[in-house]
Amino acid sequence: MAKKKTREGKVMQELIGRIKDRSAKVGVVGLGYVGLPLSVELARVGFKVTGFDISQPKIKLLNSGKSYIDDVPDAHVAEMVDSGYFKATDDNKLLAKMDAISICVPTPLSKTKDPDVSYILAAVDEVQKQLKSGTLVVLESTTYPGTTEDLILPRLEVSGMKAGTDFFLAFSPERVDPGNPIFTTKNTPRVVGGITPACTQVAKTFYEQTIPQIHAVSSTQAAEMVKLLENTFRSVNIGLVNEVAVMCDRLNLDVWEIIDAAASKPFGFMPFYPGPGLGGHCIPIDPHYLSWKLKSLNYYARFIELAGEINSQMPEYVVDRIGQLLNRRFAKSINKSSILVLGVAYKPDIKDTRESPALDVIKLLENKGARIQYNDPFIPEIDWNGSMRKSVKLTAALVRKTDLTVILTHHSAYDYQWIVDQSRAVFDARNATKGVKKNRNKIVLL
Repeated sequence: MAKKKTREGKVMQELIGRIKDRSAKVGVVGLGYVGLPLSVELARVGFKVTGFDISQPKIKLLNSGKSYIDDVPDAHVAEMVDSGYFKATDDNKLLAKMDAISICVPTPLSKTKDPDVSYILAAVDEVQKQLKSGTLVVLESTTYPGTTEDLILPRLEVSGMKAGTDFFLAFSPERVDPGNPIFTTKNTPRVVGGITPACTQVAKTFYEQTIPQIHAVSSTQAAEMVKLLENTFRSVNIGLVNEVAVMCDRLNLDVWEIIDAAASKPFGFMPFYPGPGLGGHCIPIDPHYLSWKLKSLNYYARFIELAGEINSQMPEYVVDRIGQLLNRRFAKSINKSSILVLGVAYKPDIKDTRESPALDVIKLLENKGARIQYNDPFIPEIDWNGSMRKSVKLTAALVRKTDLTVILTHHSAYDYQWIVDQSRAVFDARNATKGVKKNRNKIVLL
């Protein structure tokens, strides 16, 4: 036993030493909205980073010093490429040279809302083929509690090496909020949980090199649960306020006024705001990972399922409200009405349409016969059922001849007073026109 502890301690201390003096080579598997910002921060503090991805166009773009992500400027990519601290590749054999490997691959849901961990398992299998003694492996992709221990650990130990002794395995959930100028990869606290205490210690040391505040938890399962709690909290509260919006409509009340008044209380209330539905890769998806896991334990996650049901119905609610507005103002139906949609990104001031409710609203409106055009300063074109649709130029002539302007994403670049002045009528699903002074009679809020 003493010999085993000595060997374990030696392997661990040698790796910690390489991490602290920045001689450890770092691999980041998956160069998306999580992996690329992480790579930048690691390179900035002196780690040699190799980014692994399956997309040749992405690899070529990054190696040329260009970025494709809002939160990572071209200059940051060019700096780490030119300095020699970063290169992108699809050669998985290079994983054998890595001392620390972060897995940041997508974790979507299937059509039946079951977790799709195929990207994780594919990445882990590639890591296992090249895994050497004294390597740290960290999963950052959001997943259900038990994934790291039940699925990843057996795959990595198949060669006979043991976690906590020969290599180190941990989970540290990504907390990326695209478009957030205040909280970034650099200053958002990290949660870390390892398979063993030694695994936790090594992973904690690794993240401490780039992130000031690390919160260690007792296990990988606890760390996995943390991320699901965070996004379930948001999903449930957004579901609540979306239902309150429907209630206020029935009661002929302004939900935005109600929320603003409630938010004046300095304790016991946190404002959430309604909208046309949930978007992005996290909040619409992550709670279903937890719900799926609990179903396997014969437990029905009622809050999660109800919030998901309410949030998923919001695009239909928006379309119903649009139909009512057209009927009252112009005695028209949705069929053959011309509608200009402003904003198709899932949140303001980013170029990301993942799970965007705006796309669901557009589809529902077109199914009812509406003639749709869209404008989004961040999304010049979108793939619409296999064909590309382009953002139209926002001109006075276009807005004036359109039956209805619908605001689905509240980009800060829009001049909302100008939009209201030019429009025949406006349906505002985001309270973006709050500061508008003139022609408020044209506006209908969600």
